[in-house]
Amino acid sequence: MEVPMEIDKGSHGPASTDSVLQWSQWQLLDSILPTGGFAHSLGLEAAFQANMVSEPEDLQTYVLHVLENTGSLFLPFVYSANMSPNLETWHKLDKILDATLTNDVGRKASIAQGSALMRVAATVFSEAPSLETMRISSLGSGTVAFHHAPIFGLVCGLLGLDTGISQRAYMFITMRDVISAATRLNIIGPLGAAKLQHDIAMAAEDMSKKWMNRTFEEACQTAPLLDTVQGCHAYLFSRLFCS
Repeated sequence: MEVPMEIDKGSHGPASTDSVLQWSQWQLLDSILPTGGFAHSLGLEAAFQANMVSEPEDLQTYVLHVLENTGSLFLPFVYSANMSPNLETWHKLDKILDATLTNDVGRKASIAQGSALMRVAATVFSEAPSLETMRISSLGSGTVAFHHAPIFGLVCGLLGLDTGISQRAYMFITMRDVISAATRLNIIGPLGAAKLQHDIAMAAEDMSKKWMNRTFEEACQTAPLLDTVQGCHAYLFSRLFCS
């Protein structure tokens, strides 16, 4: 049974469209949203088995490199999609990112998470009916890969998130997912993971500002070693994560 959301109990009056929409914006970032992010370690599992990351100090360095690379490579696609949240722009960005990602493991992870996000967003966020229309038409075309970063920017744009918040949100979920993977690999405990996330927040903000508001033409790879390590994930004998 659906509960109507016309009344904002905090203000004792009619709820504004913006205040109701904020609940959807928060849900987009909620870890309970089934987009498959926790099935991926962003190369951390391969780095761990290669003894590149073996203790919390190594983990902090690894996370910072992941964030730097995310900012340089993926934020331009989030920004461009958020600026023009329409079918034509999304398809263009998806094709460009598909050609940009040379690491097959990372490419498949991007497609898996993007496909899941588009499916969930189209089903859950009824206030953005164009998502379902775009998803159905794209599934039938056979030419769209459904990469995660452009879809995240698209959804953020249709839910009313501005470009700055959208890009910071993408950095946040990246940081959250890789640190969560570290706890399941037993590199760090839950309390240590929470403290680590808090400690590197300022560095994450600096990186966000550094790479923010760049168009997709400026996307680049800043940590090629991470890309190489993640590509080795498919060759691991024993694996907990998909990437």
